[in-house]
Amino acid sequence: MHPYLLFLIKLIYSVSVVGMAIYGLYNLMLVCFFFNGKHKSSGRNTLKPPSVWPSVTVQLPIFNEKNVFERLLGFINMLDYPPGKLQIQILDDSNDDTSLEVNRLVEIYSKKNINIQLIHRANRDGFKAGALKEGLRSATGEFVAIFDADFMPQSDWLKQVMSAFQDENIGCVQTRWGHANSRHSLFTRAIALGLNGHFVVEQAARSDNGLFFGFNGTAGVWRRKCIEDAGGWQPDTLTEDLDLSYRAELKGWRFLYLPQVVVPSELPVMVESFKKQQYRWAKGCAQTAKKLYPRLLKADIPEYVRLMAMIHLGGYFVSLLMVLSFLMLILLGLYDPHYLNLFPYTMITSLGPPLLYLVSQTEDFPRFIDRLKAFPVLMLIGYGISLNNAVAFLDGLISTNVGTFIRTPKYNDFGKGRVEDRAGYSFQISPMVWVELFFSLIALAGAYLLFVRLEWGIVPWMMLYVFGYAFIALFNLSQGIRYSRRKPHQLAVSGDSPSQSI
Repeated sequence: MHPYLLFLIKLIYSVSVVGMAIYGLYNLMLVCFFFNGKHKSSGRNTLKPPSVWPSVTVQLPIFNEKNVFERLLGFINMLDYPPGKLQIQILDDSNDDTSLEVNRLVEIYSKKNINIQLIHRANRDGFKAGALKEGLRSATGEFVAIFDADFMPQSDWLKQVMSAFQDENIGCVQTRWGHANSRHSLFTRAIALGLNGHFVVEQAARSDNGLFFGFNGTAGVWRRKCIEDAGGWQPDTLTEDLDLSYRAELKGWRFLYLPQVVVPSELPVMVESFKKQQYRWAKGCAQTAKKLYPRLLKADIPEYVRLMAMIHLGGYFVSLLMVLSFLMLILLGLYDPHYLNLFPYTMITSLGPPLLYLVSQTEDFPRFIDRLKAFPVLMLIGYGISLNNAVAFLDGLISTNVGTFIRTPKYNDFGKGRVEDRAGYSFQISPMVWVELFFSLIALAGAYLLFVRLEWGIVPWMMLYVFGYAFIALFNLSQGIRYSRRKPHQLAVSGDSPSQSI
């Protein structure tokens, strides 16, 4: 191999390994911050309600949600809040028969003297950000609560959250996502464990230690003045929630997280839906990082806050590093195996992500043994989804096209049956599945070649890529095959046209 090419491979591998080590260290720090701030979170259980309840607009942005919308509206109608202070806005961008059901329900609720407003847009300009911005023009509330279609808030949710706005500098209060269908399959159990790492540990750690963190797009309340002061909803990223959050915090607004207030929601049970959701999040985070890094670098904030914010916005970069390190490892193992001995101590930081997930004790997995059972599948998903997320992150950094906001289909099915056997929204499997299978074969070949040269040392790590890519791809294909065998009359109109791709 040419010396310059070998040098480039070493450089890419070194940067990838160091980058992953930083990410692992970041996760270890979050665990420490989490335990350091637990007493602050527990103190929020004693929040006292305000003497006068402020006016609130509840915004419900929907797009082709016929399976879950009626359930959502039923939960919103049961919110315990003074009727004269509550406005419900349905922001409907649907292009299927969801709109007929929405119109019917709005008519029923209006006859009950409920303050409900329907805003139907003939196009999806700006996607969710555009819908929220449009709704804000006619919103009457001093505060704005937002719920996606699959969430199920308890009746006292709004009063609990509004009791937290005691400080005029608090611009947003976020509550924790629950997982109503976490026990649907081992796949959903693993996804729930992964999300709990974020919602139980990371969000609480950031909130309790004065770090920037993001509104999660739903199950939270904004102070309207904060939204307007930060520049409002902007459609130039696919993560409009994270974008607005950081713009508001850079303006000096405080955010508060209430981990004890939990709102059940529905996890994606189809691998293709999960991959599309991850693609949107990864690309949107890259877009937001590209947009806001210059402001973060110039902001008058403590250096540790700046550093933790930049790592947070660039979190999906680790997926790209995983793919690069895996490919460079094979080449170095073949042409310069001794170079691999320079990075043995960075492995200790790899304990960060597992530790973060395992300490996220929730009602989903109250027993430690249950978390251990789901963890191997979570590892396979993490390695298997890395290619999908790496491409998405690069797309967000390089592309000038914002992309299409592809919703995650919801089925309102909490049994253990196969959701693809139910009438629902169809989907098209991405060609990415074939690339994942190809990468699985590359990893298998690499494991064999490296075993010949390096014996067992590197094989277990390579096998994580083999099984990870194979698991995601084959599970994805098996669900798609079962879905394609359904009778034509069982299929509903797709929520996302095959021509819509990010």
